[in-house]
Amino acid sequence: MARKPVQLDAHGYRKFGIRDSIAYAAGDFGCNMSFALKSTMAIFWTQFMQLDLYYAALLVVVQVWDAINDPLIGSIVDADRHQYRRNKFLQYIWVGSIGLIVGGACCFLPFPNAPVWAKMLIFIAGYVIWDAFYTVANVPYGSLLSLISNEPADRASLSAWRSIGSLVGNMVPMVILPFIIYDENQNLIGNRVFLAALLMGFLGFLCFQFMIKNTVIRVDTEITLKEDAPKFNVLRAMGNFMKNRPAVGATLAAVGMFIGMQGATTAVTVLFQSYFKNVQMSGLVSMFAMIPIIVFTPFARKMVTRFGKKEMARVGALISLVACTAMLVLPITPDGTGLIIYIACQFVNSMGMGIYTLVSWAMMGDAIDYNEWKTGEREEGTVYALHSFFRKLAQGVGPAVALVIMVALGYVGANEGNQTAEVALNMRYLVAALYFVSAAMQFVGLGLVYNLDKKTTIQIQEELDARHAALQK
Repeated sequence: MARKPVQLDAHGYRKFGIRDSIAYAAGDFGCNMSFALKSTMAIFWTQFMQLDLYYAALLVVVQVWDAINDPLIGSIVDADRHQYRRNKFLQYIWVGSIGLIVGGACCFLPFPNAPVWAKMLIFIAGYVIWDAFYTVANVPYGSLLSLISNEPADRASLSAWRSIGSLVGNMVPMVILPFIIYDENQNLIGNRVFLAALLMGFLGFLCFQFMIKNTVIRVDTEITLKEDAPKFNVLRAMGNFMKNRPAVGATLAAVGMFIGMQGATTAVTVLFQSYFKNVQMSGLVSMFAMIPIIVFTPFARKMVTRFGKKEMARVGALISLVACTAMLVLPITPDGTGLIIYIACQFVNSMGMGIYTLVSWAMMGDAIDYNEWKTGEREEGTVYALHSFFRKLAQGVGPAVALVIMVALGYVGANEGNQTAEVALNMRYLVAALYFVSAAMQFVGLGLVYNLDKKTTIQIQEELDARHAALQK
């Protein structure tokens, strides 16, 4: 039977379709196979490795590496003019995916009886190795969205499917791992975390290879390269980012989101360990709360076409803010009734975040276009790298600050799942407060700072298309 011929667009590329979206989703699934265990890192290093406040301090220290790492990799990608057999973004992703096979496992080397100084060295070295390879893969991956297609509906589809890839990549370990890495007494089994990290790194590598093989670059970013073109300037690119209002707004919202998703993670684990007395249930609750993202995904493309990305994201942020306020004030008791109220609040919060996350990456793609529209320089790598840096800062500093607050509220890592009733109650309110701050930051970033509504986005794309057409003549 003859194979159906591939349909081409006006420029000779394979027409955009579901294959592109699934491939892009596989990339974020690959990222999250490595990244998902980061939510277990605080419990591993405080309860299994017994570092407590040392871990909080170290987590802030390694963010200095993040500060250097993300913009550095982004600027290297932007300045790289080599001609690769693959697109240069795909080439960097390929290299990063190899390192992630073992990079994640380096963060969970199980030596609980080692001296404190050795544990600190293991943590810093492991984190630096993992973060370097993660950045090499993730920064170019994020930049790809604006290169696969410049059509708003296509970008919305890619963003929505990326959210699905992220969702599934988080959901699989979130649901399965608690049953594997915790014993019947709610205590963490450190050796199993290390083995799980190795397996997830290999699965991530396979997903990246699938994405690379099935990705088509349709947006030509090399057309402005001239013999007399100015050399890439990192400081100017960073300055352009700070003047890029939509990039700043989208980044503020993402930072807020990760304060809730990552900053509250350790406190949520302790909440289920010591307040609800069922840590295995935490993964199932998180999975249930993510249902709205799955529900909204098939409609993302049509919703963006009709309402616009900013308009959708702003509504989602408002829904989350209402839900997190309710989580803070409603009587969430340590019984079945309280658990149902907690689940209901998380479900509504996830509904709001679901609306936002489905368009969040497309919003960054538009912010990259905005940078080119304003400055004449596209700078995908640097814009996305700085966005990624602030996200990762929230992912690191958020849990560190949360852990310091937890210790101040009486949390003792050595007690594992046996915190006092007072500490357990403190975790109930700390979790709600962190989610409230998260939702408030999302609303400010999306509702007050981000300024690319549907009409403006269309105008920018039309003007950029006209510029590109003129340069090709």
